[in-house]
Amino acid sequence: MSVDQDYLLTLDVAPRLAETVIDFLLLQEFAHGFRSHTVYVHHHEHHRLSLAEQVTGKQKHLRFQLYLDAGGLPHFLGALKRELAGSKIGYTVVPVTEKGVL
Repeated sequence: MSVDQDYLLTLDVAPRLAETVIDFLLLQEFAHGFRSHTVYVHHHEHHRLSLAEQVTGKQKHLRFQLYLDAGGLPHFLGALKRELAGSKIGYTVVPVTEKGVL
């Protein structure tokens, strides 16, 4: 990891865990704010869907996104994995090549 590199962390969270994740994120010194929005997950694993979700073909989740620098990322991921182990929260980390305000 480049020392000057920023990363975008995305978390996809079941609605029942939203408040837990919000509380966790607000307590992290490495996270300087975050965004959240509703997303719908579409997948073929019907056993993970309720009957209503099977009918509509989608499952509601909340997506949280936050920027982390290379120094904070490993610490943040370590805390996330310790505190929310077994929660089945999906996450993705991608390098940020550019960001700004227009």
